[in-house]
Amino acid sequence: MTISELYELFIHHPVVTTDSRNCPNDSIFFALKGEKFDGNRFAKQALEAGCSYAIIDNADYYTDERTVVVDNVLETLQQLAHRHRKAVGCPIIAITGTNGKTTTKELLAAVLSTKYNLLYTEGNFNNQIGVPLTLLRLNHDHEMAVIEMGASHPGDIKELVDIVHPNYGLITNVGQAHLEGFGSFENIVKTKCELYDYIRHIDGTVFIDEDNSILMERARGIQQVTYGSTESAFAWGKVAACHPYLTFEWRQQGKLHTVETHLIGSYNLKNALAAVAVGRYFKIPAERISRAIAAYEPTNNRSQLKQTADNTLIIDAYNANPTSMKEALSNFAALPDAPKAVILGDMFELGPESDRLHEEIVRLLQQAQFDRVSLCGPHFQKAAEKTFTTYPTTEALLEALREEPLKGYTILIKGSHSMHLEKVADRL
Repeated sequence: MTISELYELFIHHPVVTTDSRNCPNDSIFFALKGEKFDGNRFAKQALEAGCSYAIIDNADYYTDERTVVVDNVLETLQQLAHRHRKAVGCPIIAITGTNGKTTTKELLAAVLSTKYNLLYTEGNFNNQIGVPLTLLRLNHDHEMAVIEMGASHPGDIKELVDIVHPNYGLITNVGQAHLEGFGSFENIVKTKCELYDYIRHIDGTVFIDEDNSILMERARGIQQVTYGSTESAFAWGKVAACHPYLTFEWRQQGKLHTVETHLIGSYNLKNALAAVAVGRYFKIPAERISRAIAAYEPTNNRSQLKQTADNTLIIDAYNANPTSMKEALSNFAALPDAPKAVILGDMFELGPESDRLHEEIVRLLQQAQFDRVSLCGPHFQKAAEKTFTTYPTTEALLEALREEPLKGYTILIKGSHSMHLEKVADRL
């Protein structure tokens, strides 16, 4: 079956699923494969549960004419999504970056939704599976889309860009993350800037942090809408306060706007200014931009402030890399609250650089002189066993907190997602 023929099926059955446990009536099941599962095995189950068709790439699981055999299910899903994106044709802003891309995506969505019928990436659907699934949710009522793109290997962004064909691009920043997959910082920069390469090719426009010299250099020759701390930026802004929520000021046509956000950390200024720049570019009134940013509240353990009976928590346990860890610690050190405690979990996927990068964080902790420091995971245990209290696992830390609870502290909790430090937050 050709992609054109499959697209005709999709037009009449415009809901897709990759989960045989979630099969809406008249949907199409795509039997994806992974290291530990083979969706082909569940094609019959999906048809019985309500799907009209099942797309498979192993003919051994053919059931009847409702089963469509293709060479590669994932590639077929991506090709179908690309075909649908072209058919709908609405403008798309693509966002990537080492840190802040999800927060920036959410802020852009909040601002743009005040004027447009918008589709945007939900959750962490930002990879080779999530992006096409998001595109297939597009319909002709949508006036615009914001698509988040993640990357952990060279070429990842090019692959996603070739599916999405965005009209606009935004790279929040480039930093040290997924070094195990990328191999070097230069490969990270090159991969993220594959978005710029495409935007340059189509004579599109990028929204760019004017203060980021690496990105400005890579974006030469592309139409730019700038944001940053210099008066020349299209969207200029500065931090007004950060105790702990960010309050910032931005100017439009001589009038100063003050926005009190629910975002923790001065590092979120650039994410907010990106939303200001996009809002201004698409002719959204200044008051509406400010209200949308002020109303946004982060979720899913991304710099969330939580007051418990015993402590004040800053929960940033969704992800961690050296760049975001340093920013979080710098911001936490600047807060006036006392006493302060820090609970950090290992940073993963750093490859041969892992020991050195964990040691850098330990040195920052020594300089900051927080009142309590607890480090969790084998990487931090190796880097800091003679310096701070360390625990081999999250479970070991939880047991210690059961025996000796923390009370009366402002506590920063940050680590890679697979450390599951949100369990620690529940104990504090």
